[in-house]
Amino acid sequence: MNASSQTLGQLESARSLALGDGRYYPTIIPGVLPIIGANANATLEIRRWGADFLAETFASPTWPSESKESLGLTVLPTLLEYLEQVEDTGVIKSAVQAAASIYPLIYRHIISDAHDTQDWQLMAAIKSNILRRMDLAPPGVRICCVKFVQQVVLVETPGIVDPRRPEQNDISLALVPRDHPLIPYSTLEAEASGLLDRLLDIVHGDHSDALLVTATLNSLGMLIQRRPYVTNKILSSVLNFNPLKLANSPMTPKNKVMMKSMERTTRALLMNVMKRNPEGPFNGRIQQYLERMHRMRLDVFDESNRKRPAPVEPTDGLDPAKRQRLGANIPSAPPSVPPLPPGPVSFRELFTLSPDGNTANFDVQVFRDPEQLLRIIVPILQSIDETKLGNAINIVRSRYLALSKAQPRTAIDTAPAATLVAVDDEEEYEPDFEPEDAEQIANKLDSTQPDSLLPERVSDARLAPYKLPQAPPLTEQEIQKYGDSTVRRVFGMLSALDDSKAKGTKGGFNRLAASNNDRDSWATILSRLATRAATGLEDSGDDIKMEFNSLSKKGNLALAEMIREAIYNYIIYDWKKRIDVAIRWLNEEWYNDRIQIEAMRTAAKDATNGDAVRTAEPKGNYQRCTLKLMDGIMAFVEGTDKVLLRFISEIPELDRDLLNRIKKMAEDPERIELAIMVFQYLYMFRPPVRQVVVEVLEDMWRTNDRAKPSAKKLLVKWKPGVLYEEVKNETANGALEVKAI
Repeated sequence: MNASSQTLGQLESARSLALGDGRYYPTIIPGVLPIIGANANATLEIRRWGADFLAETFASPTWPSESKESLGLTVLPTLLEYLEQVEDTGVIKSAVQAAASIYPLIYRHIISDAHDTQDWQLMAAIKSNILRRMDLAPPGVRICCVKFVQQVVLVETPGIVDPRRPEQNDISLALVPRDHPLIPYSTLEAEASGLLDRLLDIVHGDHSDALLVTATLNSLGMLIQRRPYVTNKILSSVLNFNPLKLANSPMTPKNKVMMKSMERTTRALLMNVMKRNPEGPFNGRIQQYLERMHRMRLDVFDESNRKRPAPVEPTDGLDPAKRQRLGANIPSAPPSVPPLPPGPVSFRELFTLSPDGNTANFDVQVFRDPEQLLRIIVPILQSIDETKLGNAINIVRSRYLALSKAQPRTAIDTAPAATLVAVDDEEEYEPDFEPEDAEQIANKLDSTQPDSLLPERVSDARLAPYKLPQAPPLTEQEIQKYGDSTVRRVFGMLSALDDSKAKGTKGGFNRLAASNNDRDSWATILSRLATRAATGLEDSGDDIKMEFNSLSKKGNLALAEMIREAIYNYIIYDWKKRIDVAIRWLNEEWYNDRIQIEAMRTAAKDATNGDAVRTAEPKGNYQRCTLKLMDGIMAFVEGTDKVLLRFISEIPELDRDLLNRIKKMAEDPERIELAIMVFQYLYMFRPPVRQVVVEVLEDMWRTNDRAKPSAKKLLVKWKPGVLYEEVKNETANGALEVKAI
């Protein structure tokens, strides 16, 4: 037995002892850490055992969390070494699971001890390493990363706090002080929101890894149960999830198993939500979703679940009972057809096959509208049995052949040509515009030679080619009218599409505008129609001006403004849910403005043979559209609408006019904290506008008495000189007043 096997045997003995009694964990862990560490020259088997032991230890409920918290601080260096130095999949999976169990404990420790910077930096390094692996690691590691992200979202979102029993309080963001130096409240809240979006992106992304999607759905169940704060967001996303998306791909056995797994997991998740809260606001939508999934599942798996089909057997020569069992059609006797009347036969009598003849007396002239007649005839023709139609054609054909052979030539046919001319001259003159009655038409048909009715004779004359006349050109008013109608139809369809994001597409301004038929693709197309279609941005620099002039003559600029107005109205109608469309639109406007400025500079430089010439930059549309959209949103923003923070943080460019809107919003006492949060975020994460933020905040501090305490907290850190100057001025004014008295 080698040393490694002997060491593993001793470690297994210690593990068995701890499993039997959880009180031995605090004693065993300090003893095994020097052996299982990544820098302890241990073999891969020992490292795997150590990672598994740590994951099992901190997930065990047999010893108190207070002891886990103190020992969790000691194992952080070991977990970080495993994640950074060991590439074995088994070690990484167990290390991530152990980190998921330890993170809430370290989080609670940092809340109570705000000066323990070293341990929090170790935990932050572990978290960053795990989040980097979440998208590129093997499937097993990614599932463990999903568990870790679930724990992070749990502790970094507000939970229910009971001040009467603080020992029973759940570890959540509600326990974090607002002014905590290591874990700021707003930063943790934003991080939790972003990680939750990453979990939801897995659900709506690639379904080729059903295990990962199933694991994510299971993790969402815990978040729905323990965090009502994010329940609406999760359920809205799950109700837009289609677990049978792979039905469009080849129906291989693997795809069938994956679809069944995801569908059952989704159904179980939503049914548990309904059981926990029978009066929940989402129960109606959940019931409709489950019914729709049930119908879709039957449609997708109907062929695989169908019983064995009946054997293919010949039906000729079998008795009627056997024909009935096989589903064969028993030939019926041909219907009775009335014989033709003696004497001359009209076309109506030739084609009449019904015994009663009632249909022959029906006058089709009662249908004044040809469209109405077509709506009746087309369904009737589609419902006719092909066999019966063939039998009827054969009967008419036999009748016609019999008449063509038996009918003698009339006296008019045997008369000489001169006689025919005389007879024709003696007939009364009848104008062409007079309608002929039925009797006249019947007489003419009776006097016609039978041979002239043959299809072979009639088909000898070839029809001349027919060409549709060219449509008249549209006027500018018609172009504007039809363009307006098209844009309205597109936005109507856009409102009906699901709010699902296309995954796996190329990002950036040069990405494909539409890779899927979803809401995001159509929103991108409309944004680019409004920004790029009327400027010729894809042409060379020499052709930009010419293309711009030619398009502007056709009214494309007016059409672009109409599309912009339609996008604005679409966003304002439900701005919280459609804020991503607003951000995408403004990014396209900003990109278009930059391209136009660059094109104008290049053209001016070429015109002056490379000399630098300052030209007036074109007035773009980004700032105008941004301010208009901001003014529209401000009328509906409430103090709890943190969607505004996302909007301000993701638009490409900020200026003083936009920040003045935020300052104006702070005049409402209920929205002061939201404005302060926006300024704080911009100062921390948008360095180019820091100076403008401080100036606007200073102006708000001087002019808004209600916002003065909140603004003062930020100015103390960013520009304390303003406060000292104010105190100095107040002191001087007080001295002057005393002197005057």
